[in-house]
Amino acid sequence: MLQGIIGKKIGMTQVFNEDGRLVPVTVIQAGPCQVVRTKTKDKDGYEAIQVGYDEIKPKLVNKPDLGQFTKRGLKPYRILREFHVSDASQYQVGQEIKSEVLKDLVWVDVIGTSKGKGFQGVIKRHHSHGGPGGH
Repeated sequence: MLQGIIGKKIGMTQVFNEDGRLVPVTVIQAGPCQVVRTKTKDKDGYEAIQVGYDEIKPKLVNKPDLGQFTKRGLKPYRILREFHVSDASQYQVGQEIKSEVLKDLVWVDVIGTSKGKGFQGVIKRHHSHGGPGGH
């Protein structure tokens, strides 16, 4: 059974529950993802599938990755992640995985990657003032 899916944050909104209380909610566009590669115990030593998300232009992909996509007849993807599965033979290259794999779950763990901001100075990070100027 697949244990995950790839998505991206669209924004925030709010929902009212049955009690009438306001609950903040994060809106995530989950999938559709495509199986790019299957890894088997015989060939790779473990069972997994490689999943791609967010199509991009072929000129934006490096040549080794582009070769892997064209060898399998797929469009290139911006994000590639591996998911360990018990039986990789259940999945075929090119199979589309949608958010319906999550419909029976009550709770979902979300792992996010923030945008890197680099080194921030004290004025930008802590809102300090520059102090008195020379003129």
